[in-house]
Formats: sequence, structure tokens, C-alpha cells
Amino acid sequence: MKFNTLFWFAVAIRASSAAVLLRRASATEAANIGYATLNGGTKGGAGGPTVTVSSLSALESAAKGNDAKIIIIDGSISGAKSVAVGSNKTILGKNSKAALNGVGLKVNKQKNVIIRNLKISKVKASSGDAIAIQASKNVWIDHMDLSSDMNNGKDFYDGLLDITHAADFVTVSNTILHDHFKASLVGHSDSNGSEDKGHLTVTYANNYWKNLNSRAPSFRFGTGHVVNNVFENVSDGVNTRQGAQVLVENNVWTGSKKAIFSTDGGFATVKGNDFGGATNTAPAGSLSKMPYNHSALSASATKSSVQANAGVKLTF
Repeated sequence: MKFNTLFWFAVAIRASSAAVLLRRASATEAANIGYATLNGGTKGGAGGPTVTVSSLSALESAAKGNDAKIIIIDGSISGAKSVAVGSNKTILGKNSKAALNGVGLKVNKQKNVIIRNLKISKVKASSGDAIAIQASKNVWIDHMDLSSDMNNGKDFYDGLLDITHAADFVTVSNTILHDHFKASLVGHSDSNGSEDKGHLTVTYANNYWKNLNSRAPSFRFGTGHVVNNVFENVSDGVNTRQGAQVLVENNVWTGSKKAIFSTDGGFATVKGNDFGGATNTAPAGSLSKMPYNHSALSASATKSSVQANAGVKLTF
């Protein structure tokens, strides 16, 4: 009798844990801030089956195609490649142990993708970016931890999070980007205006940028919103370029040099920031209001909120 009781108790615990995980996955199925809420919203794999993967080959297989699917990464997966992610997918780390080491994710010519609660580190340039979003619409990157190291030169790794080729309706939120040379690029080259102008709509909200050299973030041509971010020990911060219009609102810099600057005719509208001694040299822009509702924290409340909530979390 005692054995049976313990057995069924264990079964109940496992079932309860699975139910909690699935509820958590369901709860993450719609972007709740920024550009990813527009154009019909971003719901990822909502309504599709849930698949748990713990190997690179299983992840590659699950991420293919356009069928709706919630993919839960269980444990640490290592390799040296970039995994193609199809439309209508949610990729969700099971817990704080979920990680991709040397393995990046690439969303290319897709739509409606959510990537959350996962560590990605040390993706070599030969494999691509930690996360690459190209020619895609409605992508939400949330509660991620993206990093490499700064021991191998600036070109040993590529970007932590690059958004290029006229991608639209992208939100990056509650994410830590750290220990890297080239953090996040919007628009890959100065010569791609014919494709990029009128696109590259990106929100960066509630992120923690730490120990970075540049591209925190860098915008070409696009329209961006940088709100309630914390920048710590960042050499080159928000770089607005090639006619980009960026609203930089209620952010905090410490130990940094250039908070906001312009090259080749970029613009920034600046509101309520705490520069902490860093400089803002960008010409004033014309972007004063975003096409979505948002409620920004004051700069004085931003640092404690971001440090407490950004990065991989077991619950949301």
C-alpha cells in the first residue's frame, strides 16, 4: 500500500509539473508590448501541439515548416550551427537550465515567431548570429540571455541579435545582452536602403545591456523605440544611422561613454533619460509617438525593475 501511494503521488507530481509548464507556454503565446503587437499580433505556436526537445537534431526537426507548434527546450544543447525557425512557432526554455551553446536561431522570410526564456551563448561568426531575424514579420524575443565573451577579437563572434532585410513588427523585451563586441544591429548595410526604407520597425523594451562594445543597438533606415532599458559599461550605445528615426525614452546609462549618437544622418527623439555622464550627440528626430499604446516607467524606476526581471525566468 505504501509503495502504491508513493507511486501515484509521484505520478501526480509529474502530471502537475507538466500542466504548469503547458500553462506557462500558453501564457507566453502573445506579444504584449511594442511593434510585435501590431499587424494582427504575434502569437507564435498558439493552438499547435507542444513538443519537448533535448538534442540539436530534434530541435532542427521541430522548428521546420509553418505548422503551429510550441517547442520546449529541455536542458543544454551544444553544436556549431544556426537552426532555421519556421513560421508560427514558439521556442521556449523549460527552465533556467535550458541553453543553446554555439547554436544560433535564424528566422528568415517567416512570420509569427516567439522565442523566450532561453540562454544562447558563444555562437561563432562562422555559424551566424545568436539570433538572426531577416525579411520576417511579427517576431517577439523575450526573457532571453544572449552572450559570448570578449577574449577572441571583435569578429570571432557576429551579432547577438541582428534584425535585417526589411524585417517588421519586431519586439525585443526583458532580455540581457552582455559580454560581447557587436550586440544588436538593425539593418545590415548602408547600401540596402532600397529594401529597408519604410521597414525595420523594432521595439527594445526593458532590456539589460551590459559589458558591450557597440551596437546597443544600431539602427539603419528603420523606425525604433528604445524604452526602459539599462545600459551598463557600454562603449557605443544607440547609434542612429542612414535616416533612421528612433524614440529613446526613459533609459538609464552607467559607466558608459556614448549613450546616443548619429552617423550618416540618423535621428533620435530623446525623452526622460538618465545618461549618467554619457553623451547624446544625435540630431533631434521627428518621431514623438509610437503606433501602439505603452506605459513607460520613469528613468528612476527603470534600473531596479530591469535588473530584477530581465533574463531567463522560471515563471512569468
